[in-house]
Amino acid sequence: MPTQAETLRAVLGASKAVLFDFDGPVCDVFHGIPASGIADELASLITVLAPALEHSAKATDDPMKVHRLSEEGGGTVLASVEAALTAAEMRAVKVAGVPTAGATEALQAARYSGRRVAIVSNNSAECIQEYLRLHGLAVFVDHVIGRPRLRPDLMKPSPHPLLSAASALDVAPSRTVLVGDSVSDIEAARAAGGPSVGYANKPHKRASLANAGASAVVLQMQEIADALRVPE
Repeated sequence: MPTQAETLRAVLGASKAVLFDFDGPVCDVFHGIPASGIADELASLITVLAPALEHSAKATDDPMKVHRLSEEGGGTVLASVEAALTAAEMRAVKVAGVPTAGATEALQAARYSGRRVAIVSNNSAECIQEYLRLHGLAVFVDHVIGRPRLRPDLMKPSPHPLLSAASALDVAPSRTVLVGDSVSDIEAARAAGGPSVGYANKPHKRASLANAGASAVVLQMQEIADALRVPE
């Protein structure tokens, strides 16, 4: 039976493009401004615009869940909440801190190995691009696929963002590999027809990512870099 390192090298070795989720594998988006506070902001907005959704909106501390819920209030509510979420993300990435340990090395290794590289995220493209710019990472990324505008139904676990990335990179979905830290990432990759690498940045995630169907699971982003590094 192959070791985890051998499995990781095989999965990455068969790829022509590496797709990275943003929040987790690249950085901790809400390190400086907690996600729960942003969720409260969005819930307060929904309370004003769609009072019937107040209880549901205030029942979660996940801003992405509040964003999805806002669709039930109609187009105007969805647009307002999405704009507020994007603005909050832009504030958050400015104080998010340094990239995840090993993330810079992983992005560099993917690029230097000759593969195409994309960020595929449920966060807004605007905040991703700003973070990459602030930390000098944009040079390693060919394309950014952020949250589909006004279409929360097309966010991961939908395969839509991954298929969009594959098309933009001119690579067959089956020859891409997604590095993600959530079950929804793994589900999106499976639906798109490509393999995935689970990044278990919290102990309980190792089993959940494997059970969701991750082709390999790593505990550190440096493992991605090491597996992609071209031998000298």
